[in-house]
Amino acid sequence: MTQTALEIENKEITKQYKELLRISYQTLSAADKKLIRSAFEVALDAHKDQRRKSGEAYIFHPIAVAKIVASEIGLDAISIASALLHDVVEDTEYTLDDIERMFGETVARIVDGLTKIAHLKKDMNISQQAENFRKMLLTLHDDVRVIIIKIADRYHNMLTMDAMPEHKQVKMASETLYIYAPLAHRIGLYNIKTELEDLSLKYTEPEVYEDILGKMEESKEEQLAYIEAFKKVIENSLDEEKLEYVIKGRMKSIFSMRKKMQAQNVSFDEIFDKFAIRIIYQSDDHNEKFLAWKIYSIVTDHFTPNPVRLRDWISSPKSTGYEALHITVMGPEGKWVEVQIRSERMHEIAEKGYAAHFKYKHGEQKEQGIEDWLNKLQEALENANTNAVDFVEEFKLNLYAKEIFVFTPKGELKSLPKGATPLDFAFNIHTEVGMRTRGAKVNGKLVPLGTPLNSGDQVEIITSDQAKPNQNWLDYATTARARSKIKSSLRDEQKAIAMDGKEVLRRKLRTQKISLNEDTVNKMVIYFKLKTSLDLFYRVGTGAIDNQMIKDFASSYSNAFISFFKNKIRRNPAPEDINKDEITSKYDMLVFGKDEEKLDYKLSQCCNPIPGDEVFGFISVNEGIKVHKKNCPNAISLQSNYAYRIISAKWIDSSQEEFQSEIKLTGIDNLGLVSEITEVISDNMHVNMRNLNFSTDGGTFTGRITVVVKNNGILKKLITNLKQIDGIDKVTRI
Repeated sequence: MTQTALEIENKEITKQYKELLRISYQTLSAADKKLIRSAFEVALDAHKDQRRKSGEAYIFHPIAVAKIVASEIGLDAISIASALLHDVVEDTEYTLDDIERMFGETVARIVDGLTKIAHLKKDMNISQQAENFRKMLLTLHDDVRVIIIKIADRYHNMLTMDAMPEHKQVKMASETLYIYAPLAHRIGLYNIKTELEDLSLKYTEPEVYEDILGKMEESKEEQLAYIEAFKKVIENSLDEEKLEYVIKGRMKSIFSMRKKMQAQNVSFDEIFDKFAIRIIYQSDDHNEKFLAWKIYSIVTDHFTPNPVRLRDWISSPKSTGYEALHITVMGPEGKWVEVQIRSERMHEIAEKGYAAHFKYKHGEQKEQGIEDWLNKLQEALENANTNAVDFVEEFKLNLYAKEIFVFTPKGELKSLPKGATPLDFAFNIHTEVGMRTRGAKVNGKLVPLGTPLNSGDQVEIITSDQAKPNQNWLDYATTARARSKIKSSLRDEQKAIAMDGKEVLRRKLRTQKISLNEDTVNKMVIYFKLKTSLDLFYRVGTGAIDNQMIKDFASSYSNAFISFFKNKIRRNPAPEDINKDEITSKYDMLVFGKDEEKLDYKLSQCCNPIPGDEVFGFISVNEGIKVHKKNCPNAISLQSNYAYRIISAKWIDSSQEEFQSEIKLTGIDNLGLVSEITEVISDNMHVNMRNLNFSTDGGTFTGRITVVVKNNGILKKLITNLKQIDGIDKVTRI
């Protein structure tokens, strides 16, 4: 780099640092400023020789993360200093002891939590990333700031990802959607959560992202005009009450639009509620609740509310700390619009989440939600002797959970995730109650343990000393806490049975003149198509592998050598294989990797890809390469946890082979509709039908048809033609 370029860069570094101080200036004491200055100097020295992929000096990244922590989240000086130092231990000569000596124990602990696992053994069956998540979550209970800075770090990485190769962008975006966005949601960082989701979509589905973004830009003027029209109607009434308020409109995020379009199977133009209106009012503590309901009554005087869509998070806030009143009303032009009513305090908590709680500590109650959640998390972590990926999956269960509120027999209010069952409730009360559950009563009536609970239910658990968890309980429990306790209990029981099974197996093999050693165990695991030796011993212990089966194994074991030669002799090359390339080249072919190799594969059941779909290969442990569609529901999880097992894949020449696909149609029932549908399918398109199923109900019909098509292009054309038929409302591929 030239001297001039260096000088320009140094000026820019100083400018960015000053901006960081300006953001947090109001709240900092002299000692705070000194701490931040020292952290900046250490980071500057530590990263002096490093550059990012984009070519800029590495120090810009920690400064940017510290700025996010200071401005968008509003955290304290210790957090800002930790953000500046977050990569120092991992990437440079400085050690954790150096940090502790210079900045004290708290900063060192946070930086340690932010340092990825450097020396984890490279076991290809363990997801490195899931292990990192687990470590990160373990530090969470010590200090929630670890996760907040980690989210800020990820947010800045997502903002500056253009210089990365595409496969890394997809992996990082998948990881972000899989864990960081739900985490941001859980600790109330709604703004950052939205940004993370949108940025992830930008890299996982770029065309979709650009398309929705363009349409949102086009409709901006229209939205602003609508908000103005809404304001005009209620402004006078609000002013008469001498209220201090602002009314803002907020477009829904690109990611949530995409989700709506998928869930409802509609186009962008067909989405009704593209934005929400917020009324943010000033109030002292004493009148806060009263004024929220006053504004509610003014809004509903002018606009008809949808009674089913009232959400009162002021009387019982979400466990993320979120408070607000949400109502959906019939606004101008007969459009449904969501109105959110919040005080300035509630608004700040909604924007900055957990961090804003520090500012408004009027009593312990405000902290309760996040404390409860951290305690539940701690329990799940303490039990985390499962593999890391399972653990992250379990943990995710509670991240996005919407809440219900239920009562104990004594009238205490308990908060549970939506979809929770009496069994979840039992484990929520106490682990011992959960473990001893025999039955449950909801509102005085005996119900199955898997019954979903509703807000307002009163739940009573019937226990028995003889009761203990069984495998079915995993079908009844939905919360991470209950599931991890049940799994742990089942594992302990399985281990005990397996220990007995091992001894039984040793005795039975001895009678067959075979000794139980590692080699024998491995051969038996393969012979019985199992995964681990534990599975083998457990099945012997339960009697699932009986005497006869062990005898059959023993005879195959002793004959293995002979049969090996027999197979060798028998295996004459089959003539049809000689020209296999010539035969298959005409057919549809999937090729894998950069070299476009032809490999064996299976099409996965979860998304049923057909030629022309965008796909990728996933190298599974037992079933070889499984092919998934890029927008498969499981894609994000696989790309996030097992990026090293992903292999690129594409179809070539989709002109001959035929594939089955199922289509669902809905519409208005009229005479001759079925014959029109079948005519379009068989006459116009020369597509075969395998299965046809129509049902009608009150003038509407639903149909499912299995068609045989050569590729995705033909299927799309077929769907377009079916949509033209009079009376058909929707046509979707299942």
